[in-house]
Amino acid sequence: MKRRAWLTLGAVVLGGGGIVTYAVASPSGDHGATGQAKRSPKVYDLTLKGAETGKAELPQTDTKQFSLLGVTWDSATKRLHGTAQVRTHSLKTGEWSAWRDLEVNTDPLEDPKERATTRGASEPLWVGPSDGVQVQVVRKNGTTSSNLPKGLSVSLVDPGVVTEAETKAPTGSEPAAFVAGTTPEPTSTDTTPPATPSATTPTAPTTPPARPSTVPQPPIVSRADWGADESRSPDPSEYNDDVKAVFVHHTDTAVDYTCDQSAAQVRGIYLYHTSPKKDANGKVIEEAWNDVGYNFLVDKCGTIFEGRKGGVDQPVLGAHTYGSNRESAGIAVLGTYTTTGASNAALASVARIAAWKLGQYGADPAGTVQLTAGATQTNYSGTSFVAGNKYTFNRISGHRDGFNTECPGNSLYAQLPTIRSWAAGPVQGLKVSSVTGATLSGSTYYTKSALTVKWTATTPGSLIKNFQLLVDGKTVATTSGTATSASATVAAGQHTVAVRAVHQSGKTTTTAALNVAAETTAPTFTTTPKLALRGGTVNTTAVPVTLSWKATDDTALRSVELLSPTTATFGPTITSSNRTAKSGTASTWSMRANDYAGNSRTSSLSYTPVILQESSAAKSGSWTTRSSSSYLGGKSYSSGSKGASLTWTFTGRSAAWVVSRASTSGQAYVYVDGTKVATVDLKSSATQYRQAIWTKTWSSSAKHTVKIVVVGTSGRPTITTDGLVYIK
Repeated sequence: MKRRAWLTLGAVVLGGGGIVTYAVASPSGDHGATGQAKRSPKVYDLTLKGAETGKAELPQTDTKQFSLLGVTWDSATKRLHGTAQVRTHSLKTGEWSAWRDLEVNTDPLEDPKERATTRGASEPLWVGPSDGVQVQVVRKNGTTSSNLPKGLSVSLVDPGVVTEAETKAPTGSEPAAFVAGTTPEPTSTDTTPPATPSATTPTAPTTPPARPSTVPQPPIVSRADWGADESRSPDPSEYNDDVKAVFVHHTDTAVDYTCDQSAAQVRGIYLYHTSPKKDANGKVIEEAWNDVGYNFLVDKCGTIFEGRKGGVDQPVLGAHTYGSNRESAGIAVLGTYTTTGASNAALASVARIAAWKLGQYGADPAGTVQLTAGATQTNYSGTSFVAGNKYTFNRISGHRDGFNTECPGNSLYAQLPTIRSWAAGPVQGLKVSSVTGATLSGSTYYTKSALTVKWTATTPGSLIKNFQLLVDGKTVATTSGTATSASATVAAGQHTVAVRAVHQSGKTTTTAALNVAAETTAPTFTTTPKLALRGGTVNTTAVPVTLSWKATDDTALRSVELLSPTTATFGPTITSSNRTAKSGTASTWSMRANDYAGNSRTSSLSYTPVILQESSAAKSGSWTTRSSSSYLGGKSYSSGSKGASLTWTFTGRSAAWVVSRASTSGQAYVYVDGTKVATVDLKSSATQYRQAIWTKTWSSSAKHTVKIVVVGTSGRPTITTDGLVYIK
């Protein structure tokens, strides 16, 4: 449709049939990255046509900027039995939205006299910056006796740009005062001067003294800080005797707002609630509410806003739960939570403000209370109330518990048990997640002395007074409620370690105790690392060896590591490993034994494998030299003469005889230091070269002789020898 500009203030007739009954100031300033210029809040009404037909409408209509809207009608004594839907034109995208429902089943005013002089209204809907609207209100199907109420119009609210935070923050950002997940401390900035009381303004009653609470007051954004124009709420505050219960609501507005828009949204709700219905000449024809109905509002980032005036620490009479306002406070979460739950930040802040208000009167947030019904009615679940009778409510209840409404939405209603447990304490879900500086073995953590315990809890830190690290039942460290770890140093010996969480209410919960052993004694090598030759294939770069050791610890051995000439890690019960060593080269074999406490000890020895070629042996009998690249050094000795022998003399601690094997190979006797110790059969189904077929290891290095003698086995007398390897 063609877009039309607004050129005048005052009463303006629209092409679509609507009448502007309150002028709108033009948007000004830059909406870019440098923030926004201040802009006065405005509210104006567009009338709907066709109510007598059962369907009142406003066609797509160009407007000046607004961000919140609702449908209003003459007299709060009339109910709107039907549906109200709106579409809006976004300033950001330039597109029209889908149809969105307005909540028309709102709580009536409790004073019949006020109902007769006050306009009826749906709940407001936050739509974000917009410049066009379309509305349709349809009578409920099958209803003939309940026509649509008279005077239907749509109220458009531009909350303006009022606070310093809004002018400093880029559009769409989240300024420091509204950081997600935090609640700012109140500031003294007030960009809207309070109204000067007139001669007709009633004198405010004396504010009762504030009662202390059992829990700390959470940070709350004051009315001045969110830009309340106090001239719109001239009547004095009314006070209840106490706060027996808290009713949780949702504002039934969009949840896709950014948290820098929250103050504007609260201001918009306030403007909507406090804007009277005027005629084309600006004359008030229907009064509005004196103030916002909720005592507190909470956004999805957890920021808490002061609602109805009168003092956040007072039992201010609100207008939020029909029939129960006289004994309760109302907390509304900005957004709609029918199918999607509220954020943890929002739930935590609702729990904090509820606990604080109830704590002023010694009430347990997890308990129940008898409330006196202020009206005869039926709630959402079908429970009937008779005015003057007492009924049991949870201390923290949902709007639907006291009135026939879906509020606070199915999802947020299902989260009320979480709010109650967070508000009441003790801390939920506390458990130790890890212990650093210590190692777990079985059911015991071992440490030298210093350790750090980490934990998690499902209760938000804003509701936790502190965490305490306990050693043997005594507090050794205290942290803030948002901390997730603490460190301690423990003396040598056996201990228990636990974490205690102190809820803001003073209730405590403690994790199961962990067993901790502190010790500083290093493991010992009862057998130092030793190297011995073993069977296998020998070549000049890799001689098969077995590395052996034995380590112990006075508490719990964790592992043994090979540090050089290569690396490996072994379990505490392993005492040997097959490796290879380079021949002719001295290598340091270094090992480290570790215990679970982190103590360690290193042991190192140097070994050199040496290959003695067959040519270095003393010969007797007949031997033939053979040449092949398969032999060590390219040569070997072969003999089939019975009694032929080779003798090597060396100084070392381990020796291995290296041979070639085949299906025709014979046998040989092995003598060590003149004593026959073995008969070795070289026969093999497959031909093999450079095989260490026989080994011998001594406890220490010494001079030895190894002699091999040909047995002369019948049918296969020949043996082929490739030398001797020893370790020095």
